[in-house]
Amino acid sequence: MSQDSFPVGTVWLVGAGPGDPELLTRKAERLIAQADIIFYDALVGPAILDRVPRHIEQVGVGKRSGRHSKDQGSINDMLVVAAHAKKRVVRLKGGDPSVFGRSAEEVEHLAAKGVTVRICPGVTTASAAAASGGISLTLRGLARRLTLVTAHARAGHALDLDWGTLAGADSTLAVYMGRAAAGEVSRELIAAGRSPDTPVMIAVNVSMPQERIIRGRLAALAFLVEAISDDDPTLLLIGEAVGTASRIASLTRIEMTVQSCSRA
Repeated sequence: MSQDSFPVGTVWLVGAGPGDPELLTRKAERLIAQADIIFYDALVGPAILDRVPRHIEQVGVGKRSGRHSKDQGSINDMLVVAAHAKKRVVRLKGGDPSVFGRSAEEVEHLAAKGVTVRICPGVTTASAAAASGGISLTLRGLARRLTLVTAHARAGHALDLDWGTLAGADSTLAVYMGRAAAGEVSRELIAAGRSPDTPVMIAVNVSMPQERIIRGRLAALAFLVEAISDDDPTLLLIGEAVGTASRIASLTRIEMTVQSCSRA
């Protein structure tokens, strides 16, 4: 990618993936290396920031649930100021910018100010969590649909979700930022008809060195998250496909053994 594809005064919204720098796309790496300034979220993995060349200015803008160091309006204005100063600007977001990343708000604001803005997609956390847990998010005969929702709600407000639709037995449900709302998610889904025995997988700090995978049943979801810190990014995966992990993991081990024997 040449500098012509990242002219001064341009903003790129770049997906940093779930945290592991090896899950960055090659395009994301190139844009980061060409930037003059990077505005990064709290969910961007520290190992990714360690790879940013030292001459590039880095500005943390927070945006973790419940602890926003900068409000969205301020972030929008900071991006505009940097672009108008003829800088190459990267807005680095955890996961994929278009999956609960508020990319539309930033794109709209920048475009209204005459700033050229583009998006570089990233690996979203649900995909990385499924890979870590050895599961498939969709599975023929069990999960024909995949639904992504966020459990982030305004303080004092219940989640405004269509629980009847989400409770469908033929779907996998991925709940982003799901730790605090785990009890409510469990109660509402069961009340809407989802079986209490539905498999669940809780993925914490996905793809990071401190990653944790917790498995259980929907009825026990509130109990399963009790040992997870409020500060740990947590994703809930719910559905029958989640319960196929042991079979897939077994097949993976067999495949690895065959490859090892062939090399010998």
